[in-house]
Amino acid sequence: MENKLDVKKTLLLSFGFFASSIAWSVYNSFVPQILDRMLDDFVRKTTLIGFIMTFDNIFGVIFQPVFGRLSDRTRTRFGRRKPYILIGLPICAAAFLMIPRMDSLWSLMTVLIVFTFVMSAWRSPVVALMPDVTPGPLRSQANGIVNLMGGMGSLIAFFAGGLLFKAGGFPLPFLMSAVMMLFSLAVLAFFVREPEKAYEPDEEAGKIKVKLTGEERKSLLLILFGVFFWFTGYNAVETFFTLYATNTLAMDPGDAAMTLAIFSLTFLSFAVPAGFIGAKIGRRRAILIGLTGLIVLFLPMVFLANAWLTRACLFFGGLSWAMVNINSLPMVVRLSGEDKVGTFIGYYYFFSFSSQIVSPILFGFIRDLTGQYSVLFLYSCIAFILAAASLFFVRHGEDESASLKK
Repeated sequence: MENKLDVKKTLLLSFGFFASSIAWSVYNSFVPQILDRMLDDFVRKTTLIGFIMTFDNIFGVIFQPVFGRLSDRTRTRFGRRKPYILIGLPICAAAFLMIPRMDSLWSLMTVLIVFTFVMSAWRSPVVALMPDVTPGPLRSQANGIVNLMGGMGSLIAFFAGGLLFKAGGFPLPFLMSAVMMLFSLAVLAFFVREPEKAYEPDEEAGKIKVKLTGEERKSLLLILFGVFFWFTGYNAVETFFTLYATNTLAMDPGDAAMTLAIFSLTFLSFAVPAGFIGAKIGRRRAILIGLTGLIVLFLPMVFLANAWLTRACLFFGGLSWAMVNINSLPMVVRLSGEDKVGTFIGYYYFFSFSSQIVSPILFGFIRDLTGQYSVLFLYSCIAFILAAASLFFVRHGEDESASLKK
């Protein structure tokens, strides 16, 4: 068994996640503005925009598990995962070019539906490439590199996309993203080769997995509920922080957005170290440390409305979130067999995307009841506590090199 991560190979396969990240970042930044202009006289247009912007999560919940499972069963001369990528990515790039050029609501909606559906068709297969080519004990480190590349894609989308929009309006950011998506496709097509036989976690441990035991199924379910709860807490902060900051901290929207960016930047900077830490001390322990850090850091913000305290807590919160996010997918994949990696990744995205549908609605309802945005961090802390409670009882999901400890 290999005991050293192939960084070059991991960077090359990370271009799939890079393409996905740059596309979604541009999509989420500019499609609401396109819809806002197109629906200028439409009654309740904000509600409609919000509904349209949930299509990606709805399609993700429905179709990502389906296509993940299909990719497990696919056998072609190109591999199991690459057919979905080779077909899906060019379609998404073409749809991206068309989005800012649509002149009616119906034509725009058609393109958006095609785009979000096809994106959901190749996301699970492209994410499955990493565990396919990476030995189990090295997947946390590899996932850190994959997320680092994804974060770089988002930063390019935000900064370059913003500059291009100022220079030439909506078409240029979408053109840039389409070009970057096709470049990523070329990297994956020419430089990433799927193995004839993917790494099997239990073969590395010296036995062949036929099916999950009862205890393994229990651990899988607890991990997935943990995924649901910690993304519930994270998504609420990501969605409502700027409103919290403008209403509670008296920031302007620009300062609020830059304050939230602190969280994202520290997550990005700590993505790779978090993977190595998880491999060293155990993924479950790393996740529990991260969740504890988030609870400890977010709890003071329930009671103290101070801009500098908020920035400091978000800075260290990004480090804690990296410990959680980077080590979670490898735990789920560890419980899969060679022929079920895509299926289990589909499970992971089913629970994470479900939380992104439920959480904004649930917190919005709670905020309307209380009339206070300060309950945002209390809400998140409760979600993180529930996630930690789920992980506390997990007894499977580590590799042989890292034992599960209470």
